[in-house]
Amino acid sequence: MSETPDNVVRTYIENHRAAFLDDLAEWLRIPSVSAQPEHAGDVRRSAEWLAAKLKETGFPTAEVWETAGTGAPAVFAHWPAADPAAPTVLVYGHHDVQPAALADGWHTEPFEPVVKDGRMYGRGAADDKGQVFFHTLGVRAHLAATGADAPAVHLKLLIEGEEESGSPNFRALVEARAAELAADVVIVSDTGMWSETTPTVCTGMRGVADCEIDFHGPDQDIHSGAFGGAVPNPATVAARLVAALHDEDERVTIPGFYDHITELSEAERRLIAELPFDEAEWLRTARSHATAGEAGYSTLERVWARPTAEVNGIGGGYQGPGGKTIVPASAHLKLSFRLVSGQDPYEVEAAVRDWVAARVPAGIRHSITFGAPTRPCLTPLDHPALQSVVRAMGRAFGQRVRFTREGGSGPAADLQDVLEAPVLFLGISVPSDGWHSPNEKVELDLLLKGVETAAHLWGDLAENWAPPAPVAAAALS
Repeated sequence: MSETPDNVVRTYIENHRAAFLDDLAEWLRIPSVSAQPEHAGDVRRSAEWLAAKLKETGFPTAEVWETAGTGAPAVFAHWPAADPAAPTVLVYGHHDVQPAALADGWHTEPFEPVVKDGRMYGRGAADDKGQVFFHTLGVRAHLAATGADAPAVHLKLLIEGEEESGSPNFRALVEARAAELAADVVIVSDTGMWSETTPTVCTGMRGVADCEIDFHGPDQDIHSGAFGGAVPNPATVAARLVAALHDEDERVTIPGFYDHITELSEAERRLIAELPFDEAEWLRTARSHATAGEAGYSTLERVWARPTAEVNGIGGGYQGPGGKTIVPASAHLKLSFRLVSGQDPYEVEAAVRDWVAARVPAGIRHSITFGAPTRPCLTPLDHPALQSVVRAMGRAFGQRVRFTREGGSGPAADLQDVLEAPVLFLGISVPSDGWHSPNEKVELDLLLKGVETAAHLWGDLAENWAPPAPVAAAALS
């Protein structure tokens, strides 16, 4: 009796497991720390290593792409499907890693991988080299199960080299290479699951806009007895602005802030409530002592699906020991706004500027500087491509797959924005993997489940892909 496709995939993975892990360990030995200039050569060596390995895997095209200025190189690969009408999928990840040193608290050398108790320890094991690399074995297992010479989808990979440095050149790279990167679906493999026993798929990430506000009053610090109460105090203005940022229900008071946002459906709220969330443990992880936030929403809903305004820093005036009775010359604020689907960061920026200007009194000069924004991204639960990811992961894990979102932000939104393609997430990392921390690791059983998921995904996407309906001519007039 012939083997089922699922058994062929598992057998192929098991037969190639040792070589796969050896290759991953070799890649992890390259200290591709993009934030440290002394490792610029290692970041390039990492990109070149991956491009060569992707060619060895079977990708006809695998090349190193330069970024603007002195930016770290990315890797692009493309393996066309035999069927020209097949959907095109772009997989995103990154090959750069966070800094790491034995003195930081590592039990072993961070760039000398160690396998112990079913885990591989090493910087980048989970974030993100392990999750990028499972696609190499995944596509080969897919071909073994289908008997084909090419994947069922037009498969592209874009593996960034400076994600851990804030992706300063990423959007420009995507814009410059948009034609080569064009895709029907983007798969981001730089995320995780709820836990070792609860496989999940992330459906969205929040965006972010951040700013610094400087307030200037007197041309120098002045005597509070001679002048206090008779001239405006920039520190008081800053404090009043912060106090006015939220109402009594912790809703942001900036006019228009909530306009156009995608509200949580009742179905989504039920799915979030089903997750085995331990709020007390979450608070311990947060090193905090109580939850807070917008009234009417649970902790997970606040973190994943509601926009926020946070005071990241506030200062002004004398900060040294003892007293100094002055009206300070200046004060400063740092604010950040996490954004959800439906919010445009540039509209939020304009609203913040107007709101601040309306609250600054005569005699106080102010300036606002915004950083580069990141847009939010969200994939509807009923999107056909998302359902393909869920089915593929369900086959690999043999259990129901649930849904999460990410409270943070990342460059995935640039891909959605420039390429105009839905962004999906496929990751197998778990909270205990210790991203950015000493002793980062990846669970090997979960890593191989990622391989298995990728092996199933390309066939499912090709079989169930429904291209967008053409726009009727009348609708264009």
